[in-house]
Amino acid sequence: MSGFRCPFCNQNMSITTSTYSSYMLDFDGFIGEGSSRRFSPHATIDMYKCPNDECKKITFAVTSNNDFLDRDNIVLVHPRAVYQHYPDYVPQAIRDDYEEACIILNSSPKASATLARRCLQGMIRDYWEISGMRNLNQEIQAIRDKVTPSQWAAIDATRKIGNIGAHMEQDVNLIIDVEPDEAKRLLRLIELLIEKWYIGRHDEEALLSQIIASGDAITEARNQ
Repeated sequence: MSGFRCPFCNQNMSITTSTYSSYMLDFDGFIGEGSSRRFSPHATIDMYKCPNDECKKITFAVTSNNDFLDRDNIVLVHPRAVYQHYPDYVPQAIRDDYEEACIILNSSPKASATLARRCLQGMIRDYWEISGMRNLNQEIQAIRDKVTPSQWAAIDATRKIGNIGAHMEQDVNLIIDVEPDEAKRLLRLIELLIEKWYIGRHDEEALLSQIIASGDAITEARNQ
């Protein structure tokens, strides 16, 4: 393993004895590196400690090997899912819906898509100051000329996919499911829009404020 990205601060780290610990165990206990049991069904506990002084958080994961569990896969224990940790100027309700949608992505893609839909609705209402509409469809129509055509089409697709969980079909025997990859793409769209809308606006305002402050300082120095 060459490196690892901290899920809390997104910093890449090298795998060294100070950042990574790993243990193998099966039902009978811990397995040593030289033990023949390491080729039999067992679990691996992986712990990563972020070297970033402003983070220092530990990621804890369990991996099933050789069909130790139902299937071989990696299960994140802490954090429960990998997601972006956004700053406070992104509204709390939007961050909560996004994080919860990430956490339940694998266990319930349909519920994750529904939360992504609600997250999108909250972003449209907050960022674009849209109000007084009857439903999400009308709110999306209201921003059609405010975003790029490709963004608008993806936003409308999020509404349609999220509708599967938000509104029951008239025929209750008709089961329409959401695939994990579909739900995952919706979350990537939410991340893209947060970056372009909230973080982009914040960074632009910060840069413009710095330039204005610099101009004011030069003007003041000249006047003196």
